[in-house]
Amino acid sequence: MKKLTRRSFINTAVGLSAGLALPGMLVGCRSPRFSANRRIQIAQIGCGRMGRSDMIYTMREPLARIVAVCDVDTKRLLEGKKLAENHYTGRGEKNVNVKAVTDYRELLSSPEIDAVIISLPDHSHAYVAVDAALARKHIYIQKPVTYSIGEAIGLRKAVEHSKVILQTGSQQRSETPWNSFRIASELVRNGRIGRLRRVKIGVGLDRPSGQKPALMSVPPNLDYERWLGPAPMQDYMEIRVHPQNSLSGRPGWITTEDFGLGMITNWGAHHLDIAQWAMGEELGGPLTAEGEAKFFTDDAWTVHGTYHVEMTYPGGVELELDNKHEVGIHFEGDEGWVFCKRGAERVTASDPNEPDSKDKALRVSDPKLLAPLGSNAVVWMPSKSHYGNWLESIVANRQPIAPIQESARTVTACCVGWISMKLGRKVRWNPKTERFIDDAAADALFDRPARRPEYDYAVRLKKLRIA
Repeated sequence: MKKLTRRSFINTAVGLSAGLALPGMLVGCRSPRFSANRRIQIAQIGCGRMGRSDMIYTMREPLARIVAVCDVDTKRLLEGKKLAENHYTGRGEKNVNVKAVTDYRELLSSPEIDAVIISLPDHSHAYVAVDAALARKHIYIQKPVTYSIGEAIGLRKAVEHSKVILQTGSQQRSETPWNSFRIASELVRNGRIGRLRRVKIGVGLDRPSGQKPALMSVPPNLDYERWLGPAPMQDYMEIRVHPQNSLSGRPGWITTEDFGLGMITNWGAHHLDIAQWAMGEELGGPLTAEGEAKFFTDDAWTVHGTYHVEMTYPGGVELELDNKHEVGIHFEGDEGWVFCKRGAERVTASDPNEPDSKDKALRVSDPKLLAPLGSNAVVWMPSKSHYGNWLESIVANRQPIAPIQESARTVTACCVGWISMKLGRKVRWNPKTERFIDDAAADALFDRPARRPEYDYAVRLKKLRIA
């Protein structure tokens, strides 16, 4: 590889074709390839706020080795390279060289890469992850797993076709740092509160930026064409992308609907995931959704603000999301209730609830509900570390704690709620066929056509005849 310089990043495009050679499947059950002397070789795709967090947690795992980083913003790329190299030199290693590229496809074509971590804006998840799966790379991907329902189904098909291990960044399923969600969902799943009747969820509230759209020049360190990916073409605004002078600031794409759908998928992907897990619908979904919301207007940001969504699930369970609810999940049954949230534990500065050690993350209507479950109870897979669980699953060639089959259903439920909010009325959903029922307007929001074929996940699947 040529010597890495800022000029070479800015002035040189990698120029690889979209068609990739598919290296052989790298995983083998307990293969010696992943021994103490040959750790899982990982490439980090996306070196911003969450990408850096994913790298830090992954590098703590003895099974992992970050060997390459990728970002279309060369400022962030160089900082990601520096972060990884400093970690390993800090452990006493010498001559550490972490590869840095601006085009993720260069990493996917390398047989030296076993797995990738995808920490990109939501709108870019699907086409990059589908490419990674088809290149036989194991995947850790931030939630929501995709931007749309169609993308979620497509990614699931690609992963199942290639038989790779995909872990979704739904950390509330693991024991640290928020074991409250595992405890609460196990209690509900095992009938400890009787028949489940109602679930109330609060996912926080986005607020307008207070700034009107204002066009800007694209900074020379950002490949804005590739950053846009499948999203509609539009002029650059820093407030809609990510801060140029901060790696920790909350990026504006989260609150711009062309790139992320707002709290309904941002934090909804966390809490709806646990709700469906608890009620036994992790491979199912809602039957109906009826929502309303106020979307930002005349503002640089475009997602929803206040929201209210009511969903019905099999068995007559009613689920309600409302910005007035406490951030967390409240399960109500015939024989009691249980509430769970993150409490005082926070991973990022954008966690929607402030730390408060007096406000318990797990609350129940009666302490007796917390008695140990019986020997025949449904209990979740052990997962002390979400990243460790992914790596261990690769070595063991088994499903991780948050597999694509379930995270695809989670983002689908979020999107069904969002679609009802956009239409301002009830929609009917069939979780078996994964389609809306007699609703052309809802069908139109099932997926979004990519701006260019290069960024279209469906083109990849069609080429390989993956139905």
